[in-house]
Amino acid sequence: MSMPDTDSLNIFVDEAGDPTLFANRRRAIVGTPGCSRFFILGKLEVDDPQGLGDKLTALRQTLLADAYFDGVPSFDPARGKTAAAFHAKDDLPEVRYQVFKLLAAEGNALRFHAVVCDKERILQDVLQRNEAEPDYRYRHNELYDRLMRSLFGKFHRLADVYDVCVARRGQSDRNEAIRTAIDHAERDFTAKFGFGRGDQDAWKISVSTPKNEACLQAVDYFLWAVQRFYEAREDQISGTAKREERFLKLIWPQVGEIHDLHFGPERGSFFNAQQPLTLESRFGEQKRKKP
Repeated sequence: MSMPDTDSLNIFVDEAGDPTLFANRRRAIVGTPGCSRFFILGKLEVDDPQGLGDKLTALRQTLLADAYFDGVPSFDPARGKTAAAFHAKDDLPEVRYQVFKLLAAEGNALRFHAVVCDKERILQDVLQRNEAEPDYRYRHNELYDRLMRSLFGKFHRLADVYDVCVARRGQSDRNEAIRTAIDHAERDFTAKFGFGRGDQDAWKISVSTPKNEACLQAVDYFLWAVQRFYEAREDQISGTAKREERFLKLIWPQVGEIHDLHFGPERGSFFNAQQPLTLESRFGEQKRKKP
C-alpha cells in the first residue's frame, strides 16, 4: 500500500443518486421512479486541475460553435445545461462521447474512488431503529455524512495538503458538516493505520458548483458511469431491467477503488484492478453470447 507522497492533492467530490428513503407520511419509496436504489459518493484526484478545467472549457466552447448542435435545447444558454457546464445526465450521447474521450486521455493524471450503498439495506436499518427508538427520524444528511466519512477514511494517496472541493448540495453548502465528517474520517484513519495525515490546517475544504469549477464536471461523469452500472432501467424494447457496463469500462483504468458497502462480507466488497467490478461479479449477470 506504499504510495509516493505529494506536496498537495487536489480532490473533487460529488454524489450520484439521492439519499431519500421516504415520501410523505414516511412512505418508503426506495427504487421507485424518481428515487434511486443506490446512493454513491465519489472523489476524483486531479493532478492538474487548471489544465483539466481548461480542456473541458475548450471542448464545450468547440461544441457550442458546432452547427451540428444548433437548436438543441441543452445547448440553449437560457436553460443552463450543456451551454453552462457538462452534466452527463443532461448531455447528448454525442457530447458524452467527447467528454469521456477527453477524460480517458488524461490517463493516470485522474484517479477515482467511490463508496456505494444499497438504500434497501439502509431502509431496513432505519425501520429497525425506529422500532427501538420511536422518536428517531431519518435525515438525508446522515447518509451523505456517513459515506463522506467512509470515503475519506481509507488509505489512498498521501500528501502534505489536501485541497478538497465538494459539490454544493441544493441551497446549503454545509461547510461545517463536511469538515466534521472529514475530521471523523481522519480519526478513523489514525486509529486504523497508526498515524495521521495532518491537522485541520492540512485540509483545505471548499464548496462550489460544476459551472464555477470544471473539475466537478469531470467527477460527475465518473459517477454517472458508476450509477448507470448499478441502477437498473427498463429496456424500452424488451421491457426487462437492464444495467449498462460499457461506461464503467471506459473509466475503469482510472478507478482506484469502488467500495460496495452492502455487497458480500460484513465490511462490503472492494473492487479494484485486482478484482474488477463487472455485471457478473456484482449482479451475477452472464454475458450473452452472440448467435
